[in-house]
Amino acid sequence: MDQAVWQSIFLETAPFDGTAAYSALLSQASQPLDMTQDGAITAERLAKYKAQGAGYTYLYGFERLTDSVLSELFSLAKERKALDQMLCMQQGEMVNFVAGFESERRAALHTATRDLFDNPLATKCREDSLVEHKKLKSFLEKVDGRFNEMIFVGIGGSELGPRALYQSLGFYAKKGRKVHFIGNVDPDDVGMALEAADLSKALVVVISKSGTTIETATNEEFVRAAYIKAGLDPKEHFVAVTQPGTPMDNKERYLECFYLWDYIGGRYSSTSMVGGVLIGFTCGYEAFLELCQGAHAMDLVARDKDEKKNLPLLAALIGIWNRNFLHYPTVAIIPYSRMLNRFPAHLQQCDMESNGKRIDRRAGACQFQTGPIIWGEPGTNAQHSFFQLIHQGTTIVPLEIIGFKEAQGTYDFEYKGTNSQEKLLSNLFAQAIALAKGQKNTNPNKVFSGNRPSSILLAKKLTPYSLGALLAFYEHKIAFQGFIWGVNSFDQEGVQLGKQLADKTSALFAAERSGAAAESFPLGQALIDTLGDIS
Repeated sequence: MDQAVWQSIFLETAPFDGTAAYSALLSQASQPLDMTQDGAITAERLAKYKAQGAGYTYLYGFERLTDSVLSELFSLAKERKALDQMLCMQQGEMVNFVAGFESERRAALHTATRDLFDNPLATKCREDSLVEHKKLKSFLEKVDGRFNEMIFVGIGGSELGPRALYQSLGFYAKKGRKVHFIGNVDPDDVGMALEAADLSKALVVVISKSGTTIETATNEEFVRAAYIKAGLDPKEHFVAVTQPGTPMDNKERYLECFYLWDYIGGRYSSTSMVGGVLIGFTCGYEAFLELCQGAHAMDLVARDKDEKKNLPLLAALIGIWNRNFLHYPTVAIIPYSRMLNRFPAHLQQCDMESNGKRIDRRAGACQFQTGPIIWGEPGTNAQHSFFQLIHQGTTIVPLEIIGFKEAQGTYDFEYKGTNSQEKLLSNLFAQAIALAKGQKNTNPNKVFSGNRPSSILLAKKLTPYSLGALLAFYEHKIAFQGFIWGVNSFDQEGVQLGKQLADKTSALFAAERSGAAAESFPLGQALIDTLGDIS
């Protein structure tokens, strides 16, 4: 695509709050659908407000939507050229930028890491991914039987996403395979992993895109020292995942080096070798390939020009309706699957690091709310904790509920006429109905006000394929919202200031130990001095 064309797509459309649809939606929001009224929520409505793709059914009849609201939301997507921007991203156009100022100015091509199946886009990045897949398959065959444990060292997107995927595929893991995660510079995190691991049987995978991430570098050396102390050669155990040419791209120090590239952000890296080495080792290469295939299937859904069939775009628009027009500040993601225990934590980072922005691509301050606060835990446990606030609290919290027709494992048990999976699904459905419809009662303590929105995402079973599709669904929902708001969803300047100040504080600790001079940092020194008061 010509540079002038894609830049016009991103910069020359009307801003979010300057579109005709924005004004129309403001008017619609003054009297949103009352879901508590008789006849508002019907079986016919649930059948109508439904979309399917990549093995998922998306139910949005419990949202405060009408046909006219949906029509304006689709108009908003058109005015903001959301689908054109998605295609630009998947084709490898430079989408990581803020006009007129220094920025990373690169593509966001995480989709290329799984563009290995039908309807591929012709990009060099796809060819790079094919090379890494071939390398991974060969490597796994070579080390099979030699290792049965893994120590996985990373931080942020290099740990949250892969860990969430690993835990989501518990029943697909090879028998006897264990993984010990180190995602924090806290020495207790490393200590717990070293206590639990059999170093002689453990493959150590170190993830750092830059090859210089200080927390990861510290933890790598910590673990290397443990190997040396145990009389083991680290080179025979350590594997790197990094960019070509970084300090970690060194076959003298690592058994193997796998690559990712500058166009893959950490929080979007789970279908690259960041997740590939982990899932391939624990579940087998074919499971990782299937995960990539599911993600690719949802990548294609995200390019569907029919808004009513484009699940990620639908979810993004509904989220914008809730955030910007109904003014709900948070979203709770509630998976009715124990296997997705860490998935909300990954989505918390993916969404809030992407769209937690206060300026747009034109470098102007946003005069509207952008990314919501993301949080959540699995149901039904959550029903017995924070759902009290969700049902009867003063803050309305939209829910995104995830469920599966079948359990992942083969275990189930019938009790009082239903099995456990049926009870789980009964709770899922009941929560959506209760939140929408509410309850009247003469006892004010038993009144449920209702009008609390939720959407439901359902699939047959949590498999590597459906997990990949679920991951991509949320990646694209987040990207679509960024495109529509006009923010850059692909940088993370908000983490940099804290890193810089931490480096200055660390230098003070080092100077205190060595007696050398350090750059003056009075506030940091004052806080370090408070440690002297602790005995």
